[in-house]
Amino acid sequence: MLALADPLFIDQYAGCFVPHNTLMDIERYPHHYCLATKFIDDKLLTMMNDMDGLKQVVLLTDGMDTRPYRLSWPTSTIMFDVSPAKVFTEAAHKLEDVGAKIPKSCLFLHVPLESSDIQQSLRSKGFNGNRSSIWALQGLPLMTLTCFEDILSVASSLAMKGCVFFGELPAWLAETEIGIKSWMDKLFMGNGFRVSLISYNELAKNVGREQAPGDCETILFVAEQLRFSDDEMETWRREFQRIEEAGDEEGFEEL
Repeated sequence: MLALADPLFIDQYAGCFVPHNTLMDIERYPHHYCLATKFIDDKLLTMMNDMDGLKQVVLLTDGMDTRPYRLSWPTSTIMFDVSPAKVFTEAAHKLEDVGAKIPKSCLFLHVPLESSDIQQSLRSKGFNGNRSSIWALQGLPLMTLTCFEDILSVASSLAMKGCVFFGELPAWLAETEIGIKSWMDKLFMGNGFRVSLISYNELAKNVGREQAPGDCETILFVAEQLRFSDDEMETWRREFQRIEEAGDEEGFEEL
């Protein structure tokens, strides 16, 4: 693999997934994937370092994501990787063979993409909808728009108000006849998220690189959760119920 004098990011473990003689011509024109990876890496760490206490991050991946091993995660970070089970298992063995390790102060848990109920699987692994979380999407195999809508629905139900969901989507998912931005707004707002599109050209300029030629096959986005999570709503419901019951008891005592 070709090494760059000034790489956008360093992935010391990616080599275990590809043949040793693989060359990547990205010195002048960084691939969109590289720009997106740097953007997601930087945003993950910036946001995680701004969070207090227990930190939850959901990584929606192809099963070969090296971020849990190569990024400097803050103490008390819990990472949930949602990805195809077979790919994840094979990748984990390869990463173990090259000495990749999760930081001792962090926890890494896998949720099979094939789960009949991903939301419940995340909960059973310890995800807490009353705590802040960050959701990052890159590489997750999305065969249809419905697949992504299901993932978006899970994030909408589990992520607290104010949480952020970002990453890249296959461009072919978009209904381009109404415009990508309009389509994204409708899709995300329908699940309680306000979404913004990120320009690959701007990312390239920000890191002093030229954009890769040709059409981009992915859409880079950042979305903010505007709704309360299901757990937050349940907490409020219980609190209101407690207040009502306390008020009833006070009224009974006055009688």
